[in-house]
Parts: sequence; C-alpha cells; structure tokens
Amino acid sequence: MNNSALLSFLCLFALLHQSLAASPQFNVIQFGAKPDGRTDSTSAFLAAWKQACSSTRGVTLYVPKGRFLTRSMLFKGPCRNSAIFIRIDGTLVAPSDIWAIGNNPNWIEFQYVNGVTISGGVLDGKGAPLWSCKLAGRKCPTGATVRNGPVNNVLVSGVTSLNSQMFHVVINFCRNVKLQGVRISAPGNSPNTDGIHIQMSTGVTVVNTKVATGDDCVSIGPGAANLRIENFACGPGHGISIGSLGKNVNEPGVQNVTVKSTTFTGTTNGLRIKSWGKPSNGFARNILFQHATMNNVQNPIFIDQRYCPDRNCPDTVKKN
Repeated sequence: MNNSALLSFLCLFALLHQSLAASPQFNVIQFGAKPDGRTDSTSAFLAAWKQACSSTRGVTLYVPKGRFLTRSMLFKGPCRNSAIFIRIDGTLVAPSDIWAIGNNPNWIEFQYVNGVTISGGVLDGKGAPLWSCKLAGRKCPTGATVRNGPVNNVLVSGVTSLNSQMFHVVINFCRNVKLQGVRISAPGNSPNTDGIHIQMSTGVTVVNTKVATGDDCVSIGPGAANLRIENFACGPGHGISIGSLGKNVNEPGVQNVTVKSTTFTGTTNGLRIKSWGKPSNGFARNILFQHATMNNVQNPIFIDQRYCPDRNCPDTVKKN
C-alpha cells in the first residue's frame, strides 16, 4: 500500500469511528440470539446484519459477552453505508458436529462490503473433531473457514481465532484490508489450519499479530500484491510461505511483498517461496524479507522451485 493509499485508508476509518459516536446500535440479543453456547443463533446474527447493512448511517452491530452458537453465515453487501462497526465482546462458536456445516467451505463469510471494522471477540471453530476424522482417514467434510472477499476497506482488530476447521482467515479478491492485534491458535498437528491465506488481493497489511497453527502461519497465493507483514510471531507452524506458485500455465504472480520484524519459534520453515517445477507465467518479484529472528526452525530460509506435494510430479520428486 503506497503512502497516498494508506493515508486515504486511515482517513476513512477515522471518519468511520467519528460517525459511530452517535450511530444506531443493533444488539444480536434483540434479534433472538442466545448467549448460552447451545441455541442456534445464526438467524439472529443475519437479521441484525440485514438491518445494519440497510441503514443509510454508520451503525454498530454488537455481540455482547457470552457464547453464541452459529452455523454458516454470509454477511453480504453491497450495503447502503460504508461504516459498519462490528463489536464483539463474546465468543462465536461453530457446531461440534462435523456435518453440521457440511461441505460449505465457509463458516463466516463477508462479500461485497466496503468499510467494515471487526473489533475484539473470539471465533471458536471447534475444529478438533474434524481433524481427528481426517487424521484417521475416514470420510469427512472439507471443513470451513472465515472468508473475506470480495471486500474493500476492512479493518480486523483484536480478534482471536481458535481451532478453525480449515484456514483461519482467507482474504480473496480484496482491496485495502488490515489485520492488527490478531491472535490465531491451533495445535501444531492440526491439518490444513493455515493462519492467514491471501490471494488475488492488493493492499493487505498484517501487523502486531501472533499465529500458532498446524500449517502455514501465512500463505500468500497467486495475485497477491502490495502486501506488508510486520511485527509478526509464528510458531508452531510451517512459517510464512509465498506459494505454491506456477501450478497453472497462466497464473498471476506475487509482487511487492514486505515481511519484516518477524519471529519464528519451533516452526518447520521460516521464510519460504515455493513454485512448481513446470512451465508457467507465474512469478514472485520485489520480495523483501528483513529482520527475521529464528528459534529452533528446521528450514530458516527455503526457496523451492520444484515443489510438488503429489505422487505424480512433473520432472521432480515428491516434496513434503
């Protein structure tokens, strides 16, 4: 994100918070949500969102203390205002039954919104039963994640994500998204629980964030540009990975990525770039890794141009 874009971004959220001082508030309790961790509150959350999205003024959607059970939720725009503040003092809990969400890839999803702030709270994905199913080799649903995209001008601040079934946060087809003070946690042996996955997006910033998980702390896929990660702690996990790239012949590249002031502790990798060993017009360029501290890291810096996690690999051997 260049200086002018960053200034515009900060000004937008300054105006947003100023407008929220006298803005309407929609409490999910008023729409029927129950903070008992057992009653399905999905419809109440969606009803509150409908009211917030249809307002012509900046609004607050409030989740008070307590545990709120929800199934898959799509918070969809476009909205009539660009100043929705979602304040979470409680915990959103996914169902423990691995088939309750089924093969829906998203537990919580935002689409076509502009100017949303999500502040505080805990997202408990209840992923352990699904991980056990996968590790046992049984028939299992794919698993769900928290997905953003396409969205513009979104701030996620002080949110904790626990034990997601799949990726904790996905940023896809987004512009100007900032994650700050985010905490992500899952056991080191939890499969496919990437902390933050970014692709086909520009102007994404991740600062003052800690990730402990069973896969990449951050994975950066094709089409990511103008990305900054700073003051970031990773471990356990597989490190910060650009790629895999080049799986397809025609594929957008990754460019203008700055990763600085990072700490890796007990991770498989530190800083990694991985690309498939076959023809592609994909690329990685203008990548800066700076001021990284490695503690008990197996592969501190790893550039792999013959990446292949499958059995039938083109001109290469199997990689883990």
